[in-house]
Amino acid sequence: MKHYLLSVYQPDGGTPPPEILEPVMRDVDALNREMAEAGVWVFGGGLNAPETATVLRPEGDGVLTTDGPYIEGKEHLGGFTVIRVPDLDAALAWGSRLARATTLPIEVRPFDAVAEG
Repeated sequence: MKHYLLSVYQPDGGTPPPEILEPVMRDVDALNREMAEAGVWVFGGGLNAPETATVLRPEGDGVLTTDGPYIEGKEHLGGFTVIRVPDLDAALAWGSRLARATTLPIEVRPFDAVAEG
Protein backbone atom coordinates (compact mmCIF):
# COMPACT_ATOMS: atom_id res chain seq x y z
CA MET A 1 0.00 0.00 0.00
CA LYS A 2 1.21 3.47 -0.88
CA HIS A 3 0.27 6.89 0.50
CA TYR A 4 -1.08 9.61 -1.79
CA LEU A 5 -1.76 13.28 -1.13
CA LEU A 6 -5.01 14.62 -2.58
CA SER A 7 -4.52 18.42 -2.62
CA VAL A 8 -7.60 20.62 -2.94
CA TYR A 9 -7.01 23.88 -4.83
CA GLN A 10 -9.56 26.62 -4.39
CA PRO A 11 -9.89 30.07 -5.90
CA ASP A 12 -8.77 33.07 -3.88
CA GLY A 13 -11.56 35.13 -2.41
CA GLY A 14 -14.09 34.94 0.35
CA THR A 15 -16.06 31.98 1.59
CA PRO A 16 -18.86 30.97 -0.79
CA PRO A 17 -22.42 31.72 0.35
CA PRO A 18 -24.18 29.01 2.38
CA GLU A 19 -26.36 27.88 -0.53
CA ILE A 20 -23.20 26.90 -2.41
CA LEU A 21 -20.93 25.83 0.48
CA GLU A 22 -23.39 23.67 2.46
CA PRO A 23 -24.07 21.07 -0.27
CA VAL A 24 -20.34 20.86 -1.05
CA MET A 25 -19.46 20.29 2.61
CA ARG A 26 -22.22 17.67 2.89
CA ASP A 27 -20.77 15.81 -0.12
CA VAL A 28 -17.20 16.08 1.20
CA ASP A 29 -18.23 14.81 4.65
CA ALA A 30 -20.03 11.85 3.04
CA LEU A 31 -16.97 11.03 0.92
CA ASN A 32 -14.65 11.30 3.94
CA ARG A 33 -16.88 8.83 5.82
CA GLU A 34 -16.84 6.50 2.82
CA MET A 35 -13.03 6.66 2.58
CA ALA A 36 -12.77 5.91 6.31
CA GLU A 37 -15.16 2.95 5.99
CA ALA A 38 -13.13 1.65 3.02
CA GLY A 39 -9.96 1.85 5.14
CA VAL A 40 -8.12 4.22 2.78
CA TRP A 41 -8.45 7.51 4.71
CA VAL A 42 -5.38 8.39 6.77
CA PHE A 43 -5.71 12.10 7.54
CA GLY A 44 -7.20 15.24 6.06
CA GLY A 45 -8.21 18.77 6.79
CA GLY A 46 -8.97 22.22 5.53
CA LEU A 47 -6.52 25.08 5.82
CA ASN A 48 -6.98 28.69 6.86
CA ALA A 49 -6.63 31.42 4.23
CA PRO A 50 -3.18 31.82 2.62
CA GLU A 51 -2.59 35.16 4.31
CA THR A 52 -2.40 33.29 7.65
CA ALA A 53 0.74 31.48 6.43
CA THR A 54 4.23 32.12 7.73
CA VAL A 55 7.09 31.38 5.35
CA LEU A 56 10.49 30.24 6.62
CA ARG A 57 13.50 30.60 4.29
CA PRO A 58 17.09 29.59 5.02
CA GLU A 59 19.32 32.64 4.82
CA GLY A 60 23.00 32.34 5.64
CA ASP A 61 23.28 30.70 9.05
CA GLY A 62 19.73 31.62 10.02
CA VAL A 63 16.17 31.47 8.86
CA LEU A 64 14.19 34.45 7.54
CA THR A 65 10.56 34.55 8.69
CA THR A 66 7.97 36.41 6.58
CA ASP A 67 4.20 36.72 6.61
CA GLY A 68 1.90 35.53 3.87
CA PRO A 69 1.87 32.82 1.29
CA TYR A 70 5.01 31.56 -0.42
CA ILE A 71 3.59 32.64 -3.79
CA GLU A 72 0.76 34.89 -4.88
CA GLY A 73 -1.75 33.27 -7.21
CA LYS A 74 -5.36 33.00 -8.24
CA GLU A 75 -5.69 29.67 -6.42
CA HIS A 76 -4.29 28.33 -3.18
CA LEU A 77 -4.06 25.06 -1.31
CA GLY A 78 -7.30 25.00 0.64
CA GLY A 79 -7.14 21.53 2.12
CA PHE A 80 -5.85 18.02 1.67
CA THR A 81 -6.49 14.35 2.30
CA VAL A 82 -3.89 11.63 2.74
CA ILE A 83 -5.01 8.19 1.59
CA ARG A 84 -3.38 4.76 1.61
CA VAL A 85 -4.25 2.70 -1.45
CA PRO A 86 -2.64 -0.06 -3.53
CA ASP A 87 -1.77 2.03 -6.61
CA LEU A 88 -2.14 5.22 -8.63
CA ASP A 89 -5.35 4.02 -10.29
CA ALA A 90 -7.03 3.68 -6.89
CA ALA A 91 -5.70 7.10 -5.82
CA LEU A 92 -7.01 8.68 -9.03
CA ALA A 93 -10.43 7.09 -8.48
CA TRP A 94 -10.68 8.59 -4.98
CA GLY A 95 -9.24 11.90 -6.23
CA SER A 96 -11.88 12.02 -8.97
CA ARG A 97 -14.61 11.54 -6.42
CA LEU A 98 -13.12 14.30 -4.27
CA ALA A 99 -13.03 16.64 -7.30
CA ARG A 100 -16.72 15.97 -7.91
CA ALA A 101 -17.57 16.47 -4.22
CA THR A 102 -15.61 19.71 -3.84
CA THR A 103 -16.23 20.99 -7.39
CA LEU A 104 -12.54 22.04 -7.29
CA PRO A 105 -9.28 20.85 -8.90
CA ILE A 106 -7.52 18.03 -7.05
CA GLU A 107 -3.84 17.22 -7.44
CA VAL A 108 -2.99 13.56 -6.75
CA ARG A 109 0.62 13.01 -5.76
CA PRO A 110 2.37 9.93 -4.33
CA PHE A 111 4.58 10.20 -1.30
CA ASP A 112 8.25 9.53 -1.95
CA ALA A 113 9.05 5.86 -1.33
CA VAL A 114 12.01 6.87 0.86
CA ALA A 115 9.78 9.06 3.03
CA GLU A 116 7.34 6.19 3.53
CA GLY A 117 10.06 4.07 5.10
